[in-house]
Amino acid sequence: MVLLASMFDWNSFDPQTEIPDLSGKTIIVTGGMLLCIFGCLSDPANFQSQHNPEHLICAARSESKALAAIADIKNVNPSAKVSFLELDLSSFKSVKAAADAFLSHHTRLDLLFNNAGIMAQPPFLTADGFEGQFGVNHMGHFLFTRLLLPKMQETARLPNTDVRIINLSSGGHRWALPGGGWIPETVKTDMHEWSTWRRYGQSKLTNILFTRELARRYPEITSVAIHPGSVETNLGNGMVSKYPLGSWLVGWVIWPVLRTAQNGALNQLWAAVAERGDGKKMVKSGAYYVPLANEEALTQFARDDDLARRLWEWSAAEVEERGY
Repeated sequence: MVLLASMFDWNSFDPQTEIPDLSGKTIIVTGGMLLCIFGCLSDPANFQSQHNPEHLICAARSESKALAAIADIKNVNPSAKVSFLELDLSSFKSVKAAADAFLSHHTRLDLLFNNAGIMAQPPFLTADGFEGQFGVNHMGHFLFTRLLLPKMQETARLPNTDVRIINLSSGGHRWALPGGGWIPETVKTDMHEWSTWRRYGQSKLTNILFTRELARRYPEITSVAIHPGSVETNLGNGMVSKYPLGSWLVGWVIWPVLRTAQNGALNQLWAAVAERGDGKKMVKSGAYYVPLANEEALTQFARDDDLARRLWEWSAAEVEERGY
């Protein structure tokens, strides 16, 4: 399994000393794990006061979880500008409402962490008719990013800016569908004939393809895909509910190599602040990084530029067909 190989160098990035001053920057993190992104700091609730971002926004489906994380920050720093943005990535209507709400209140967007996702879910369709894992992990983020891109382009034109999009992929992208990796004819069904891991692998492959095409189309924005490593989160709850015995066995095997979600955020944080370029420990737009700060060679499907272009055009046509 890819996850079993995820024993990486976790000590090559120190967020306490290597995250620069973020004064003036507006940051969005999708998913309810706001403090997991910044929780690798020794005092995560002090992130706001230590690094001075202008505004930190948690875009998530669960308001209660997001508000709990925000409360932790405000307990330490009452003046912190941290807010909740309701976002359900399985619904284009919700994605559009979230983007509109953000754009009506903010004049810039410097960092977008497309961090939310689901894994190992039983077959289902999203509200807009896409296979569930593909719909949430790719289509929801595709539309959200598409709606925010004009604001990010505006921000990139300002002096002394460094605008980035960090897409959470996975080593599981290698489990994508044989014979094409991403097969558009499949993703408007629930794909019940495919295993949950094939469905997940397809969605994670599309995260990398989306990143590569973002980099090609928007060179003024640094776009990267990252693998967090084997991380202990609730992402696999769908697998646990459907395959309790198998999940217990897998968990028993991989538990020794699991990292906390806080440490799992290190690769994302590194990608968001590292110096841009082609050198060692530098970040390059369009690349895929495994922990920590290591560019990994891509699979045949993941490096297919034509497949990336076709995915983008297909995704754009699907959202436009639905009025977005």
